[in-house]
Amino acid sequence: MALFALERVAPLPVDEAWRRLTRWERHADVVPLTRVTVRTPPPTRVGTAFVARTGVGPLSFDDPMEVVTWRPPTEDGATALVRLEKRGHLITGWAQIEVHPHGAGASRVVWREELSVRFLPPFLDRLLKWSGRWMFGRAVDGLLRREAAP
Repeated sequence: MALFALERVAPLPVDEAWRRLTRWERHADVVPLTRVTVRTPPPTRVGTAFVARTGVGPLSFDDPMEVVTWRPPTEDGATALVRLEKRGHLITGWAQIEVHPHGAGASRVVWREELSVRFLPPFLDRLLKWSGRWMFGRAVDGLLRREAAP
C-alpha cells in the first residue's frame, strides 16, 4: 500500500480548478494509454461511478471508482472536496481532491491517495508511492494547465 500527497497552486479561481479536476473523462487526456468512462448520468454527485481503463489490448486493466464525498465550491469560500473509493479487483484504495482558495483568484489543490495493487509485494510499496505521486502529479499539472472543452 502506498499513501502519498501532492500539492499544486494554480492561477485559477477555485470553481475553475474544481471543474477541470472533476471532469472525469478529461483525465484520459493527461494520463497516457487511459480511457475514462462515466457509468452514471450527470451531474457528478455521491454515487457517481466511472472506470479508468489503462493499457493496450490484453495488457489493460480497469480501475473502477465511485464518488463517496462530493462538496463542490461554494460562495462562502469553504474548501471543495471530492473523495473517490477505488473498487477494482487489481487496484484498491481511495483518492481525495481538495481545492482551497489561495490569494486573489488562485487556488491550492491537495491530492491525497492511498493505492494498493493486488499481488504487488510490500517491498515495492516505496516504488508504488513514488510512481503514483509522479504520475498523478503530471495528471494534475495537465488538468490545471489545459482548458477543458465545454
